[in-house]
Amino acid sequence: MRKTLHKKPSRRALTGIVAGCVVVAGCVTLPSVAQAALDDGASPERQTSFADAAKEFGVPVQVLMGVSYQESQWEDHGGKYNTSGGYGPMNLTDVTERMVSGGGAGAVGRGDLAALTSDPALHTLTEAAELTGASAERLRGDDRENIRGGAALLASYQKRLTGSTSADPADWYGAVARYSRSTDRKAAQAFADRVFATIGEGASRGVDGGQRVKLAATRAVSPDRGRQLAALKLKASVAADDTECPPTVDCSFLAAAASNGQVAERPGDGVKVDYIVLHDTESSYDSAIKTFQTAGSGDSAHYVVRSSDGAVTQMTPTKDIAFHAGNYWFNMHSIGIEHEGFAAHGASWYPQTQYRTTADLVKYLAAKFDVPLDRQHIIGHDNVPGPQDSYVAGMHWDPGPYWDWRSFMTMVGAPATVRDGKSPEVGDAVTVSPDFGGNEQTVEVCPDDDPTGATTACTERTEPANFLPVRTGPSATAPLFADPAVHPGAGSGSDVIHDWGSTVQAGQQFVVADRDGDWTAIWFSGAKVWFHNPGGANTEPAEGVTVVRSGPDGATLYGSGYPQAAEYPAGRSPSAQKALTVYTFPAGQAYVATAPPAPADDFFSSDDTYVTGAARYYTIQYNHRVVLADAAGVS
Repeated sequence: MRKTLHKKPSRRALTGIVAGCVVVAGCVTLPSVAQAALDDGASPERQTSFADAAKEFGVPVQVLMGVSYQESQWEDHGGKYNTSGGYGPMNLTDVTERMVSGGGAGAVGRGDLAALTSDPALHTLTEAAELTGASAERLRGDDRENIRGGAALLASYQKRLTGSTSADPADWYGAVARYSRSTDRKAAQAFADRVFATIGEGASRGVDGGQRVKLAATRAVSPDRGRQLAALKLKASVAADDTECPPTVDCSFLAAAASNGQVAERPGDGVKVDYIVLHDTESSYDSAIKTFQTAGSGDSAHYVVRSSDGAVTQMTPTKDIAFHAGNYWFNMHSIGIEHEGFAAHGASWYPQTQYRTTADLVKYLAAKFDVPLDRQHIIGHDNVPGPQDSYVAGMHWDPGPYWDWRSFMTMVGAPATVRDGKSPEVGDAVTVSPDFGGNEQTVEVCPDDDPTGATTACTERTEPANFLPVRTGPSATAPLFADPAVHPGAGSGSDVIHDWGSTVQAGQQFVVADRDGDWTAIWFSGAKVWFHNPGGANTEPAEGVTVVRSGPDGATLYGSGYPQAAEYPAGRSPSAQKALTVYTFPAGQAYVATAPPAPADDFFSSDDTYVTGAARYYTIQYNHRVVLADAAGVS
């Protein structure tokens, strides 16, 4: 999650499932929307699974598909569990102690694992198995059985609330809210509202296995929200007077320990917020909160987002500085959002509820602080540079290769541009933009990435990812690029999951250095590296960007943007502004930069002193991470 730096100190066989209404009483005629979807170019397998399960358990198919869309976007994920311990299109949960015992990107605490995993809400898969008669193994790995399990759960919730099922989708608002597994009224309501918005608007998308699923819009659905929520007897959310959250987010406030951050008055004191940094906790939600509340832990964040239902705990006012990014200068200029989750250990996908909540939060914060909604300003911890040479290799790499940046940026209102179907030309600026679902990459997960000890040997994992490997030549057999800070003196990088130096990530922008057949070269980490890009399939034109080129003597690079020592007032200890000597920006190379360049600056919380210097720094997309380039050395 972080390395704190303080200032100063399947398709599984289609089994014999009964398609008719013979299992549960109260079945309804298959709503016409299912047939409409089937008749309008939708692939039959998963679409049919939704229709059959809806009919079997008496759930309106719009409701079943709307819930699944908000839980997984109808994806199966190959039987792998997500950061809430959920499986399959219906996100059926089965959380074990091993799932939440820590991962390789960093950890903030583990807590009482037995108590944490005993909550029935974390074992809906077990309940679904009892309702359907299917084994837990089948519910985890068979998408058709998983959908049946979700339908059975919804039907059981509806019967508990009303005594019977109903053909009217509007009657199912309470059952949908119950499906969120949240005990907080606002979080449950937010989930149900998103589901019913999907029902009203419809949806269509390609899913794993090359299938296409469609839900036609059903606009005349008006549930009695207040009455149905009241029947759930959920607890009211904590009063949010001291929180900074959009109204769509269930948000409470628990203060981080004062020693884990600094009081400020951003931006009124001169310190501008330029970045929003996304993390994962590598621990449970509760453990992360407890760690941030522990004086002396050195770790904090502005927000923590729960995996299961998207509930948010704010821990630091946005005006203040939280210690979250392992780089004080970036902490000064950013807001940190932690996500309950694990970058490498087991979990390989984040629930849609978590994405949606974070997207709403990011849009709110971006508007409040005038942060551009692009990948140069909405970044991961794995994009933050080390402040000095000695810190670069150890910088954490969350939220990891399985955070779907392309879909997330669409949610915040910054969708990828339409590909033009052309291979980029030398000198073009491009945005790296592989489709997450179709971009399967192989990584190696080793014991160091799994501190539970369950991984006893390095194993390969192939699944959808947000990155492309970069190589030293235009060939799949060419060595992976060796980042000079991660692999000093080595001739090749690696495909180990934490080796961020050999990858480019969705949304990052670079300048094309060369072309060779289906391969595109970019300027990257002071070198020319190659990635597979047939017909421009993995890139989009980057329009309206600022490109900086090195002067004849090269440009100096930094991991932070402090003033020079002589520019500090008397009595102030200057922060160390040291060049990154492990990296170079040779003459003739070009990189995409944020604009305008930011001033050198520093902040002293003891008396709200803001110090600026004469230097100006462009933040450039240099490799997998950004770095700062002295504006005096570039054009």
